[in-house]
Amino acid sequence: MSSETSSPIKGSTATGGNKTSRPELVGKSMEEATKVILKDKPEAQIVVVSAGSPVTMDYRIDRLRLFVDTVAEIPMVG
Repeated sequence: MSSETSSPIKGSTATGGNKTSRPELVGKSMEEATKVILKDKPEAQIVVVSAGSPVTMDYRIDRLRLFVDTVAEIPMVG
């Protein structure tokens, strides 16, 4: 007997040929990553999240989270 899992394996293409993770985008800018993601999956809902922030555990096939951890500009008051 074989058992099938209902959730995809990280990095697999268990969602009908769509990637479930994008390790090749690590180190890319948000703009570059967004362009690549939308090229492959135009219906993707991209959510930018600070690295280490809590996120919901619900699985949504149309959502892709970009975890960022760098400061791109000088923080300013005002």
